[in-house]
Amino acid sequence: MRIASIALGLALAVVPVLSQAADDNQPGTQGVLTDQQILVSQVQTDKRSVYTQKLGLTDSESRSFWPIYDEYESKVKKLDDRFLDMLNDYASQYDTLTDDQAAALLKERMSIEKDRMALKQRYTAKVAAVLPPKKALRYAQLETRIEILIRSQVYGLIPLAR
Repeated sequence: MRIASIALGLALAVVPVLSQAADDNQPGTQGVLTDQQILVSQVQTDKRSVYTQKLGLTDSESRSFWPIYDEYESKVKKLDDRFLDMLNDYASQYDTLTDDQAAALLKERMSIEKDRMALKQRYTAKVAAVLPPKKALRYAQLETRIEILIRSQVYGLIPLAR
């Protein structure tokens, strides 16, 4: 299994996924790491655009919301880096994966999921403290929609363990 194919698939998936998320009517090598960094930057830019368009924040709300959003995204990036490291481990072990390696990968995957959900809950509460309830709910809906769409694309590219 090659990580480059996953990065390419993610690149092809990102633009339509974020467009779909914005639509109210729609539900390693160094080169690979560089590609991943470019993709992450593009996703962050596109997400910011979606939130700008869909939240309709006032100037006062923007001053409160964007620092929280930026802090959240920087912490999510750390989790995404952990996920990428785990994925690279999986890729390098794919053909020779032992039960012990599989157990370690599963433990790390569940830890990342747990940490991601705790982070999302903490920062959604922070957003809810500075935005009106409907805008806070809209933020949470958009965040979930974008996350599900991107993750379904990424997980669809990862072959199942043999």
